[in-house]
Amino acid sequence: MDAFRIWSIPVTTNKILLGIAAGIVAGAFWGLVFLAPRLAADFPPLQLSAGRYLAYGFVAVVLVAPSWRRLKGALGWREWRALAWLSFIGNILYYVLLAKAVQTGGVAMTAFVIGLLPLAVTLVGSRARHAPTLRELLPSLACSTAGLVCISWQSLATSGWGSLTGLLCAGGALVSWTAYAVTNSRWLARLDHVSAQDWSLLTGVVTGLEAIVLAVPAFHGDTLVHSNTDWLRFLGLIGAMALFCSVLGNGLWNVASRALPLALTGQMIVFETIFASLYGYLWESRWPTPLEALALVLLVAGVVMCARAHRADAPVREHAPDAAEARV
Repeated sequence: MDAFRIWSIPVTTNKILLGIAAGIVAGAFWGLVFLAPRLAADFPPLQLSAGRYLAYGFVAVVLVAPSWRRLKGALGWREWRALAWLSFIGNILYYVLLAKAVQTGGVAMTAFVIGLLPLAVTLVGSRARHAPTLRELLPSLACSTAGLVCISWQSLATSGWGSLTGLLCAGGALVSWTAYAVTNSRWLARLDHVSAQDWSLLTGVVTGLEAIVLAVPAFHGDTLVHSNTDWLRFLGLIGAMALFCSVLGNGLWNVASRALPLALTGQMIVFETIFASLYGYLWESRWPTPLEALALVLLVAGVVMCARAHRADAPVREHAPDAAEARV
C-alpha cells in the first residue's frame, strides 16, 4: 500500500516537472486501452467497458479500505456529488459514447474528433487567471493541430466521416471528457486535505457502483458463446486495465492536474495518442510512415512549446480557484 502513498508527497519547486512526468506516464498507461479491443476482439465494447469499470471499482475498494474512515469524514455531500458526476462524465458516459461513435462512424472519424481533446482543454485553460495568453499558446496549439491532421489524414481519406450519429457521439465524448478534465482539475485545487491518489480511488469506487447499471445491458441476454479460456483472458484483460489504466493512470493524471496549470494539463493528453500510436506500430510490427512520424514530432513539439509558454510562471501557482472556478 505504501507504494501508492508516493502520490501524496508534498510538491516542492519541482512541481511543473513532476506534473509533466506524471502526465507522460499516465498517457503511457492510457494508451494501453486502445490495445484492449484487439486483444479481446470477440467481446463487444460495452462488455469491455462494463468489465473494466467494475474491476476498477473492485480494485479501488480494496486499496481505499484502510483510509475509508478518514476519507469518509473528510468529504461532504458536495464532494460525493462531484465524484458521482465526474465518474459518470469522465468514465461511463465518455466510454459509451466513444464505443458508439466507433461502431457507427468508424475508428478514423472518432480518433480525429477525440484528438481535439488537448486543444479543447488547453483553450479552456487559457482563460484561467495568470494563464499565458492565447497568443503565447498559439505556436503550441498550431503544432498540436498540425500533428493531429497528419496522424488522421490517411485514415480519414480512406474511411471517410461515417454516419451523422457517429459524428454526434464522438462530439459528445469530446465534450464529456473536456468537462471532466476541467471540473476534476478545479476540484483537486480545492481539496488540499485529499491526496490525488485518494481522489482517484474514490472516483473508482463510485465508477464501480455506476458500472453495475452498465453491466445489466452489457451482459444480460448475451448470446455469444465463450470458452473458459476466453473468459479467463477477458478477466485478466479488464483486471490489467483496471489496475494500470484506471487506478495508476487516473492517479497519475490527478497528480498532473494538481501540479500543472489547466492549459498545460490539456497538452498532456496528447501522450495518450502518442503512446497508443507507438503500441499500434509494435502490434503491427512496423515503423511509422513519414507522415505518422512527422505527426508524433509535431505533437511532442506542441507540448514543449506549451511548457515554455508557462515558464514565466516559474514560481508555481497554487491553483487557487478564482471566482469563476468556484461556481463550477
